[in-house]
Amino acid sequence: MAGTAPKSLKIRTYHVGFGDCFLLSFAYASGPERHVLIDYGSTGLPPKTPKTRMMDIAEDIRKRTGGKLHAVVATHRHKDHISGFETKKNGKGTGDVIRALKPDLVVQPWTEDPDLGPNATGPAAAAGGHKHVANLSSMQSVAALTMLQTRSTRYFDKELRDQFYFLGESNINNPGAVKNLMSMGKKSEYVFAGKKTSLETVLPGVQVDVLGPPTVKQTATIKKQRARDPNEFWQLQARAMNAAGGTQAGGKVLFPKHVRTRGPRFPVEARWLIYHARTIRGDNLLQIVRMLDKAMNNTSVILLLRVGKVSLLFPGDAQIENWQFALDNKDNRKLLAGVDVYKVGHHGSLNATPKTLWAGFKKKSKDTGDKSRLRTLMSTMEHKHGSEESHTEVPRTTLVSALKTQSDLFSTQQLTGGSFFHETLVTFS
Repeated sequence: MAGTAPKSLKIRTYHVGFGDCFLLSFAYASGPERHVLIDYGSTGLPPKTPKTRMMDIAEDIRKRTGGKLHAVVATHRHKDHISGFETKKNGKGTGDVIRALKPDLVVQPWTEDPDLGPNATGPAAAAGGHKHVANLSSMQSVAALTMLQTRSTRYFDKELRDQFYFLGESNINNPGAVKNLMSMGKKSEYVFAGKKTSLETVLPGVQVDVLGPPTVKQTATIKKQRARDPNEFWQLQARAMNAAGGTQAGGKVLFPKHVRTRGPRFPVEARWLIYHARTIRGDNLLQIVRMLDKAMNNTSVILLLRVGKVSLLFPGDAQIENWQFALDNKDNRKLLAGVDVYKVGHHGSLNATPKTLWAGFKKKSKDTGDKSRLRTLMSTMEHKHGSEESHTEVPRTTLVSALKTQSDLFSTQQLTGGSFFHETLVTFS
C-alpha cells in the first residue's frame, strides 16, 4: 500500500448532543480501510435520547472499523471532546471499547505532553511552554471549586447556575479519559503548529498539515482571549455583552427579588445592595470560568488533511487567537482557501469561525447545484451554551445562516428518531 493514495473517504458524524465525534474511514484500491477517530465526547444529550447512546456509538465504531483503529486525534481536553475515552473499573466503559481497538497513533496538542514540567511554555524541545501548561492545570482546579460553590450557593438564578454547570463540567479534569488517551496508542504524539505528524505514515497518500495550536513561544496571544471582535465574530450590530452590563441591557426588571428575606435578617434598606453584591460575585465567578473555557479551546489541534486537490479541515474548538497564528501565514491562507469539507469549529459558536477564515474559503457558493460547493459538518445542540439574549447562543444564528446559504451544511440536529450518525462520502480523483 505504501505510496498509494486513498480513492475515497467516508466521514461518519455521530450525534453526541453537545460534543464532537467523527470517524474518518479512508478506502484504498488495495488493502483494508484505514480509520481515524477525531474526538469522542459529550456534555449533554437531547431529551429522550437513550442512556446507551455513547456506548451505542462506541460499539458502532468497533463494528465499522472491524476492530482496528489506526489513529485517534483528541483535539483538546474539554469534556465534550474526550469524555467518551473514559474507562471504568469493570472494563466496560466506552473508553475501554475504544482502547481495545488498539490505535497505532494517538495525537494530542502539545499542552498534553506528560513530560512537560510545571514551568513550560512550549514542547520539551522548545523552552518556555511549561508555565502555560501549569496555568491550564491550575485553572481546571478553579473550575472544580466553582462547581462546588454553585452546588452550595442558593442565590444564583437558574440561568447563571446552568452556565456554571455547563462550563464547570466541561473544564474539570477528565482524569480517566486523559490517562486512557496517554496510554492507549502504540505511539503518542503531541503536536503544535508546523510540526510534522506521523499521521502521514498511518494514512498513506494523505498530506497532513498541523496549523495549530501554536506554542506560547510562537505567539503569546493564545494566553488571552478577545471578548469581542466585530470584524471576526458573528455579532452583526449587536455586541456580546459582558456579564455585568448584560443584566440591565437584557431588559430585566430593575429591582428583582429585592425583598428576599431568606437567610440572615438584613435590614430592608440593605437588601437591594446585598442582592447586587451577590449578582456581581456570581458574574465575576462566571467570567473566571469562561476565561478558562476559552484558554482551553485555544489548545485545540487544527488539522488540514489533503489528498490530491481535495482538502478537509478539522479545527476542534480553536478560537480566534489560535486561528490568528495560522491565518497570519500566507502559505496557510492559500491552503485554507481550497478547503472542500469544513468541520465547523466549536459547535457553531460566534468566535470559532473567524470571518477572515470564512471569507477565504473559495468554494463557498450560493448555487446549490454546484458540485464543487463547500461542504460543512456541524455537531451541536441548541440551548446548551450561550443565550440569544446576549447574542452568544450556540450555534450562532448569523453563522448558521451563512453556512446554509453558501455551503452544503449538515448539522447533527437533523438526525431524528433512532438515527445517531450521518455519513458523508468524499471521492478523490
